[in-house]
Amino acid sequence: MTDATSPLETPVDDLSYEEARDQLVGIVARLEAGSATLEESLGLWERGEALAARCQALLDGARDRIAAARGVDEDDADAGIVGVAATDDED
Repeated sequence: MTDATSPLETPVDDLSYEEARDQLVGIVARLEAGSATLEESLGLWERGEALAARCQALLDGARDRIAAARGVDEDDADAGIVGVAATDDED
């Protein structure tokens, strides 16, 4: 027997960033089209929220890995301060 799981049935935590993002884009398009029933729309919205959270978690993890590789303090990375060097280009 083959695995016939629909992409929308795959657990969100099992998706890569790209898979989650692509599903989220598809869900947004379906919701914007307005052709789904209320119940379908609610299910799509719930899935979309979970996918957005998954994407954010994966992006946060990637940012942390980059900051660690560059030796940047975690608080600086959270503030968006990465590798800012002082310059003496004052006029």
